[in-house]
Amino acid sequence: MKLRFTSAPRPRARALARALLLPAALAFAGAALADTTAESPAEQRLEQRVQELAEQLQAVQSELLRMKAERAAAATPPANPAASAPAAPVAVTAATDTGAPFGKLNLWGYGEVYLTHPTHVSGESQVDLARAVFGIGYQFDARTSFNSEYEVEHAVASASDPGEFEVEQFFIDHQLAPWASLRAGLFLMPFGLLNEHHEPTNFYGVQRNFVETLIVPSTWREGGVELNTRSISGLALSLGVTTGFDLSKWDFAPQFPPYRNALTLEDNGVAPLQATHQELALANGAHASGHVALNYTGIPGLRLGAALFSGDAVGVPAPPNAPLAGAMRVTLWEGHARWQPAGFDLSAVYARGAVSNTAGANLANPGTPTPLPAAFDGYFLQAAYADGFDLNHYRLAPFARYEYYNLGAAYAGAAPSIPSGSVSLSSTPGDSGAWPQGYDRVFTVGANLYVTPNVVFKLDYQSFDVNKDFSRIDLGLGLAF
Repeated sequence: MKLRFTSAPRPRARALARALLLPAALAFAGAALADTTAESPAEQRLEQRVQELAEQLQAVQSELLRMKAERAAAATPPANPAASAPAAPVAVTAATDTGAPFGKLNLWGYGEVYLTHPTHVSGESQVDLARAVFGIGYQFDARTSFNSEYEVEHAVASASDPGEFEVEQFFIDHQLAPWASLRAGLFLMPFGLLNEHHEPTNFYGVQRNFVETLIVPSTWREGGVELNTRSISGLALSLGVTTGFDLSKWDFAPQFPPYRNALTLEDNGVAPLQATHQELALANGAHASGHVALNYTGIPGLRLGAALFSGDAVGVPAPPNAPLAGAMRVTLWEGHARWQPAGFDLSAVYARGAVSNTAGANLANPGTPTPLPAAFDGYFLQAAYADGFDLNHYRLAPFARYEYYNLGAAYAGAAPSIPSGSVSLSSTPGDSGAWPQGYDRVFTVGANLYVTPNVVFKLDYQSFDVNKDFSRIDLGLGLAF
């Protein structure tokens, strides 16, 4: 997410001053050179170059004066507004206090397109406009701002298409003091390295890592309020009260395996917190949750942090005449580190979640391949050469990542009853295969090719140790502005 909160600088005024002063200074230098009686060829070339620069700067000065005059004319109301022609579109860049209709508006966005090719099951290759996200913000005054993001997934969103349209963020920020601000609305949770910084130019590889997709839900957001503080020593603290999870959404009886390859593992909402988060869509507000996050960035190139979330959830419906004992509580914690020494980028994340009192719900659904886990966890280690190799103005940044995830690190009441042998993967006749395992070790190697800091092409290979048919080659395009 890109938030641009500025206090209305006046870059054109400064540029105009430079344009007025520099020609005079260069003209003086030219006169001094002209006063010499016996100029050498080198001095003559220098004098000619100074004169050229003076002419160029004079042209810049004229252009700035013209732009200033146009801006002043545009800011003057017409004598008869009703009869005036429609105004030209306004270029929206950063918040200002000019009073113009769009002067306090911010726009930003990001998106990604990719090709994924399973190397063992090539018939499942897919090309997808994974997401197109557009942000709109408004600076009400120097202390209060609004920010929002709207996302279209998989290109087309309709009842008969796989895409979705959703509001990803919608919140107000109000500065209470130079070191503290209050946030209220629908906002991203301050967990891990990726959740608040998930634009494709900000991470290595075509897809987001599995730990910050399956254990910490990717782009996890909740509705509520959050206090954010930051000290001059680089210590930042976030405290919030938000909505929580709805475990009644968990599917104990899937007709087919909930995912069949790495792409559907990420996209189908099969992980415990993916499947049960509410996204402020008619969210159940009976239970409030709390979170705290701490980050330290006081040493250049180093970031250390941790976060904790906990709260009662909407429980699994009890069977008739058999109430489930105890409240079901969701807890998630994580720790992360990032170090960027001498052009390298080294990072690590560990995350673990838990759900209490799951035994009764699992015993009420015997023989299921998908009991509700009591614990789930994962970690990754990643190394990249961030400065990259210069390829004629392009930057190639190679990376490698090892990660482990386990969607069912522990169960209470009953363990998964996974069918053996070949099972139907869908309603299509003959479409069969093994039921996938909910844990794996994944090794990824690849590179990001930056055309500009805002446009990146990506290529990587992922090798899965347990679900071997999930191994794949990915090719992607990402942008952010």
